[in-house]
Amino acid sequence: MQLSKTLSLLAAATITLAQNRLTFISQDELHRTIYFTPSDGYKWLDPVRVGAWREVSTSVPQGWVGNYYSITDGKHNKPGMLGEVTFQGWEGKTYFDVSAIVDEKDHNGVKVMYPAVAKEPRSGCEKFPCPNAYYEPNDKQTKVTHECHIVTTLGGTKDDSDSDSDSDSDWDSDSDSDGEHKKRSVDENYPREAVLGLWPQI
Repeated sequence: MQLSKTLSLLAAATITLAQNRLTFISQDELHRTIYFTPSDGYKWLDPVRVGAWREVSTSVPQGWVGNYYSITDGKHNKPGMLGEVTFQGWEGKTYFDVSAIVDEKDHNGVKVMYPAVAKEPRSGCEKFPCPNAYYEPNDKQTKVTHECHIVTTLGGTKDDSDSDSDSDSDWDSDSDSDGEHKKRSVDENYPREAVLGLWPQI
């Protein structure tokens, strides 16, 4: 009886540790709603409200594949910068990235994604544009982690429309100043199919 009880407790602990979570951290005075779009065949998730300067977490089903975007109160519900994630993907790992493919001019929503414990690797930027997000479908920018709790920061940086030239300059210097560093960064990334639940293709 005692052995059975112990095994049950261990099983419950394992399930708790493996629970998928997304945490959203507001970095400014704006109120937002997070909207989720599942890939075909996956569960629709309820929107999540994130108040100014607040941190809000939500549970995500096992093996969920999809994306999410942030809408500031008073704005039209139109997808912008995306957070994309696959839980329990290839080899049971979590794949994630920030995608500017839908609307690269959205500089006020999703900013950076990273594993809650390790804090690395990170996808996205505090100031866009940058070389650490998807701008083209064939970019190789998807990150991977063993963790199943992903943090996403929201807003917090002045809109970059008045300083795009500076951002472009930073992007160029970062990507060209050290060829070896650039090569390592690319080698550590995965193709976008990984976060769409379509990789590897056998």
